Amino acid sequence: MNITTYKYTLYLFTILFSLNTFGQIGKVEKANEKYDKYDYIDARKIYLKVVDNGYRSAEIYRKLGDTYYFNSDYSGAAKWYYQITKEFPEEAETTDYFRAAKCFKTMGELEESKRLMDIYKVKGGTAINVSTYENIADTLFKKRVQDKVFEIERIAVNTNYSDFGPAFYGENLVFSSSSGSMGTFESKSVDLSGWDNQPFLDLYQATPDKDLNLVNAKALKGSVNSPYHESTAVFTKDGNTMYFTRNNYLDGKKRRDKDHVIRLKIFKATKTGDTWGNIIELPFNDDSYSVGHPALNPNEDKLYFASDMPGTYGMSDIWYVKILGDDIYSNPVNMGDVINTPARETFPFVSDDKNLYFSSDGHTGMGGLDIFAAKLTEDEDGHGEISTFSAPINSSKDDFSFIIKEGRIGYLASNRDGDEGSKSDDIYQIWEHCEIVIQGPVTEEKTGNLIPGAEVTLIDSNNEEIETLVVGDDAIFTFTLNCNEQYLIRAKKEGYDPKEQVIETPKNPKTIEMPITLNIPMNLKPTDPCPPNDLGCRLTLQPIYFDYDKSNIRPDAEIELAKILTALNEYPTLKIHIESHTDSRGRDAYNLKLSQRRAQSTLQWLYNKGVGKERLSAKGYGETRLINSCSNGVECTEDEHQLNRRSMFIILD
Repeated sequence: MNITTYKYTLYLFTILFSLNTFGQIGKVEKANEKYDKYDYIDARKIYLKVVDNGYRSAEIYRKLGDTYYFNSDYSGAAKWYYQITKEFPEEAETTDYFRAAKCFKTMGELEESKRLMDIYKVKGGTAINVSTYENIADTLFKKRVQDKVFEIERIAVNTNYSDFGPAFYGENLVFSSSSGSMGTFESKSVDLSGWDNQPFLDLYQATPDKDLNLVNAKALKGSVNSPYHESTAVFTKDGNTMYFTRNNYLDGKKRRDKDHVIRLKIFKATKTGDTWGNIIELPFNDDSYSVGHPALNPNEDKLYFASDMPGTYGMSDIWYVKILGDDIYSNPVNMGDVINTPARETFPFVSDDKNLYFSSDGHTGMGGLDIFAAKLTEDEDGHGEISTFSAPINSSKDDFSFIIKEGRIGYLASNRDGDEGSKSDDIYQIWEHCEIVIQGPVTEEKTGNLIPGAEVTLIDSNNEEIETLVVGDDAIFTFTLNCNEQYLIRAKKEGYDPKEQVIETPKNPKTIEMPITLNIPMNLKPTDPCPPNDLGCRLTLQPIYFDYDKSNIRPDAEIELAKILTALNEYPTLKIHIESHTDSRGRDAYNLKLSQRRAQSTLQWLYNKGVGKERLSAKGYGETRLINSCSNGVECTEDEHQLNRRSMFIILD
């Protein structure tokens, strides 16, 4: 075994688990380079022999598990973490269950892994959950929507006929569908401009479940739905007013243009209870042309729509009117020849961020109707440059009636998956592709100083190392994560205790705003270095306690002494000097005598186990070698006093 491997086997860890951050990983102890001659002492080998000799405790199992775990030997670690949970359940820490679960998953024991992970959570084990963590990412439009990467999925409430025209109605979605009508245009013996020969459309409302999947589609109540087509609605924010598209039909009467075509018009409806009624035709409609597909701006003082009214550049243009009061509207205003072309511009939508979306087959796109976007000016009388989307938003077929709550969720209609024209129109849900970036500095825990050169590793739920980097002078690490995954970040540097942090990313990116950037500092605690000749420190001996005013060796102390005994038996040339120290409480002279008795008891225990006297010496020092300021008369905590009550096993040259 080379010297590097030996040094790794000396890495022993003390766990300090926190419920708010998943655990600080314990100590790595390494001898001073000038004492390389002691590096042959293999701590793991000693621990294994101690256990074989019948000395067992949660602490020694944990140390053994750590020596395997932090060398990525997860099958070796699994045994020891698991044994803690079986033999010492009262002393098992949450980290023991977590690491055992991770190790078993690596080994393919998925059922046992899940059981242990469930216990870990029940016992209070936590992780940074991205779904509830403050998102400090830029808003969606710091990066333009059309530059984003989206995912797309056909919604479940589509029918075998045309479904399109989604509209936000609070948290619900209203859309057009022909699912409830079996009548056709031929059976009605009418000529309807702008529609294919298929069942008549009505307006339906669907409700999203917790994962934002749409369910329970039901027709709107009231007199909105007629014997003819209704589609493309928009709602005021209070939910009490709706503008919608309908064939030229009101109060039981249908009207035609001079060519006997029934055109499209925009109507207004109001809500009473859960029923829509009081249908009013808007004054800028006309029997001689079509007006449809209404959209409100965020201030609800402008209504956008598509029309082929006089002044239109092509087959249909985007127009708007100002809403001046109750049922008072300005004259229609054409959006101009930058937005509108000699072909079709239709299905406008204005987002809360004042972005105008519309469909066109006159602008250069991917084929058929494509979706385009333009940023409206602050006063909304002008707009910025026109941009379009790549796949999967646009396709080679018709893509239209795009709506979005920027940063969260959106919808569009498309006939991309069919070959029957508008009969193949379906509604698709869109959401921004999962984009989670974690970053942060590696710093010293107490001082906050940066730690350049620290190694940071990203590990997936199968304990596979995805990426390892060494931070530069700014000490910043950056990783990109996927959704629906559990990750572990591990940071370490020689001279510091390593640290781990568990991160769980959201299962459903539709339910959380993207992109996400998390700032997660990794604060490392400086390692207290072992004196190079302190065997007890190297073997991470736990305090060897004596009963009050007693000097006999207790059973719990025997486990620690067994480590020293095993080292002496394993390395026959080792010679050690035993030092016993007390804290400052009590009379100085008494403490000196008490420490001497305890040193001799320790010495005698080793003699009785067969260690030759020429290899051992012992001395008690009382309170003469305190390692902190807790001397006589100084008020200290119990933990501070305990640091002085110690036994040391010094390797002699």
